[in-house]
Order: sequence, then structure tokens, then C-alpha cells
Amino acid sequence: MKSNIDMAIDLASLRNPDAKGFYGPFGGAFVPEMLFPNVEELRSRYLEIIESEAFRQEFLGLLRDYAGRPTPLYFAKRLSEKYGTNLYLKREDLCHTGAHKINNTIGQILLARHLGKRRIIAETGAGQHGVATATVCALMGMECVVYMGALDMERQSPNVARMRMLGATVVPATSGNQTLKDATNEAIRDWICHPTDTHYIIGSVVGPHPYPDLVARLQSVISEEMRRQLAEKTGSEIPTAVLACVGGGSNAAGAFYHYIEEESVQLYGAEAAGHGVHSGETAATIALGKPGILHGSLSMLMQTDDGQVVEPYSISAGLDYPGVGPMHAALAHFGRAKYLSVTDEQALQAAHQLARLEGIIPALESAHALALLEELPFGKKDVVVVCLSGRGDKDMGVYGAP
Repeated sequence: MKSNIDMAIDLASLRNPDAKGFYGPFGGAFVPEMLFPNVEELRSRYLEIIESEAFRQEFLGLLRDYAGRPTPLYFAKRLSEKYGTNLYLKREDLCHTGAHKINNTIGQILLARHLGKRRIIAETGAGQHGVATATVCALMGMECVVYMGALDMERQSPNVARMRMLGATVVPATSGNQTLKDATNEAIRDWICHPTDTHYIIGSVVGPHPYPDLVARLQSVISEEMRRQLAEKTGSEIPTAVLACVGGGSNAAGAFYHYIEEESVQLYGAEAAGHGVHSGETAATIALGKPGILHGSLSMLMQTDDGQVVEPYSISAGLDYPGVGPMHAALAHFGRAKYLSVTDEQALQAAHQLARLEGIIPALESAHALALLEELPFGKKDVVVVCLSGRGDKDMGVYGAP
């Protein structure tokens, strides 16, 4: 892996963007004039707030006592035997609400309170971020509006019911292909109409600066715990490789965060190939994308020759997005991480395998990361960590019988 890294780049800059929010050539803040005050307020205050002792104490306390952290690092014995290596699963599926998303929403709801905001909006694809947002809004007594693609509302109906039970208003996005991109468009329109009292909790490492950095910092608890747990279990904080699924890329950003400067650690992201990278029904952004601006940042984007966004497709609602976070675009561009494409069928097979071998039903998103094990030749002495970003309850309608 090391030989593929462009040594002209300071690896720290792939973890921490510059003052304008750029990771190398990707990032920035490209927003309508009406949103500039909101984004600027956030940019000018987020580090001061989240690095304060009062914030840290409350954030870490809620992660521990409310979200259930630290999540276990589980040695998957039977899966390890199958692949002839040492496989550990970082069990984000055991977080409260069933996914890593709660790490970010707890942090952002506290940030919103410090900023004096009382109304919260969010976008969601698979529904896990929407549930996590509705959860913290109920906890803090704040109004919550979640935008979700109409198609995603149908295929993730259990999460829609959970959001509504928690008191959120769930608004269907009926434009485009009625998935995550369209929900994000609607949330941004709402924010433009409510610039003073509303905080937008973006669910991934996408959007205008400072969101990619903010979300990555809040999710970095994943790799922070991982290092400590690996030291306890193996005698070293440093694994051979870390694997995670990537749509926008928040769980991967959290899992990679504290290893980006460790050149010996191989970083692999699994993006959704849908029916195949070149099938016309895919969400393989890094494989097919070109630099472009979507939802406020410059990153890799699936687009036509004249710059129109190509509608993505994936069986997984959480990976059904035509862009990717700028951190991931930079990691790919400079060769620090590799992003491989996984088809629907490969993800389904990986999910059923984990269920049968380890008694764990993963989210469809996480199953894409598990599928990479079929492609990557690890040895008997290697230590490989897969970020199991969420649980599969919401996907049982898709899984059915093997």
C-alpha cells in the first residue's frame, strides 16, 4: 500500500482539511447566498465548541451512558477460519438505534444547543440517520423534521415508523429517483427557508465545510476505540487493514480517521456497484465519478458530460448516493485508500454468510464491506477489522430467505 501513496501529500491534510475545508483538491463550501450566514456561523464556532471541556464531558457521557459505547471489537472465529486470517468486527450495530449514526447526532444536537437552535432538520436514506436524529431530538425536546425519499420510505418502512414514534415529522421527497440525493435537496431547501432557528444535522461526511470535518471528528470515536481494543486483544494498536462501506462515507471516515497517518494500515472502502459498475444501475461514485459540486462541496460525482447528476442505484438505501465525501475523494486521489465496487448480489451473499457463520445479521450497507473479504487476499498473520456499521432488522424485507 505504501508504494501507491503520493508522498507529495502530507497525510495529516487528508484527515484535517485546511481553513477553507479542502482535503487536497476536494472540499470547500459552495452554498447559496441565503445559507452563507448559517454555514459561516457553524464554521467559525464548531471547533471552539466541540473542543471545549464542557462539550467533551457531555458528549462522551452520552456516548457511554446513552449510546452504549464503547462498542465491542468482536473476533469472528468462524469467519476468520473461512478466510484464513484474523477478522474482527467493530460492532457499531450494537449502538443505540442500531448504527453508528447516533455518534454524530449526539454531537450535533449538543452543538445545535450551544448555537441556540431549537429546530432540527435532517436527510436520511436507509433511515438510520433519521432514527438517530429523531432520537436525540426527543432526548433534548427539540422539533425534528426528517426528509426521506419516497422510494426509501417504502423499502425502509420500519425506520419510518420508528421516526414517527419518536415524534419526528417525516417528509417524503418525490423528485428525481426519490432516494437520498433528493431527500438532501429538500432538506437544503428547508434550511434556506428557516435560516435563523434551524440546525441541519447532515448525516454523512458530505456537504459544505465544516460538515465533512465535523462529522468525521464526531465519528472518529470508532477508530479511537478500535486502537485501544486491538492493543488489548492483539498486543498492537495497528491492524493490517480496515474495511468499511462508503456511500457518503461517515462510518468509513470514523473507522479510518486515526489510521490515515499510519501508512502501514491498508484502508479499503466498499462502494455500491448495484447491478454492476457499467450496468447503468450503480452507485460506484469513485469508480465512475468526475470532480463536481454536489450539496455544497467539490468531490467525486457521478455526472453526465454536461454536468448533470446521474441518478444512482443500489439495493442499499444508505449507499444510494451519486457523490462521496471529499475526504474519501482525496484518500482515493492520493492513493491512501482503495475503493472497490460491490454488487447487490455480492452484498446479499455476504450478509447471509455472516448470519449463518456468526449469528449476526448486518445492515445491507455493512454487507458491502463484508463482501470485500472475497476480493482481498489476507494471510494467517494479518489482522483485519471490518466496521459493521449497522444491524439488519430494517433490511429483512430484502433479505428474505437465502
